[in-house]
Order: sequence, then structure tokens, then C-alpha cells
Amino acid sequence: MDPSHNPSHTPSPTPVSALEQALHAARALVLADLASGEVAAADVVSMVEESVAQRRWWVEQWPDGVTFVAGLVAQDVQDALLERHGRWPICPVCGSGDPHALEIEPELGPDPHWVCHKAGVKVAAVGSLGAASGGPGPS
Repeated sequence: MDPSHNPSHTPSPTPVSALEQALHAARALVLADLASGEVAAADVVSMVEESVAQRRWWVEQWPDGVTFVAGLVAQDVQDALLERHGRWPICPVCGSGDPHALEIEPELGPDPHWVCHKAGVKVAAVGSLGAASGGPGPS
């Protein structure tokens, strides 16, 4: 046995970059919103992963955009869901009329929120949609 090898010594973890922290946070926030509406099926989670991968490249090209990642991932997933499944998230504020989706504001900025333009109100921060809509409904 090699005396210089110390099996109890584990290498210290590599620090996580600000980009990776922002991407992990964006993924978690959008997945929380999806889960609150019981929309987090495997194909939808794949949409989130695809967006995160694309946004990683985007932020590598424009590092100042790192604070915009959560809103952009939410918008990407919302657009992908519209193409494949329909509108998401449906507005929990407006109880009458045609169901409509919430939108992200600001479109390109920090601290993104889900907003109902019909009622003119902020509904929830990205990642907090469950609290605003009362969480998952009965199945």
C-alpha cells in the first residue's frame, strides 16, 4: 500500500460559479411553479432542462444577464408548453371569463414575477406560484 495515499482525505469540493448557482436556482423555481400546478411530468421537466442548457450558453455570452435567468427559463418553459400542451400557468386571480395565462414581468430583468395583465396585478414571484394559487388542487 502506498503510504502517501490517505483514504480518509477527500478533496475539497470545487466552488460553484455564480452562473451555475443562477441556473440551479432558476431550475428549482420553475420546477416549483410547475409542481404547484401539477404540470411537472417527465416531458415538461425535459423542457426545463433544455432551457437551462440554452440559457447557460446565453449567459456565457452575456455574463451580465445572469440575474435574468429565472425569468427567461420560466418564459422558455411557458412557450414550450404552449406549443405542446396549452397555456400555463392559468391565472388564479380571474375567476370568470376565458381562462388566460399569466405573463412574466419584467421580460428581461431581475426579480421576475407572474403577472395577470387582465386584472393588472402581480400574482407571485417566479417559484412562488403554489402559494398564490393555493397549491395543487385535488385530483
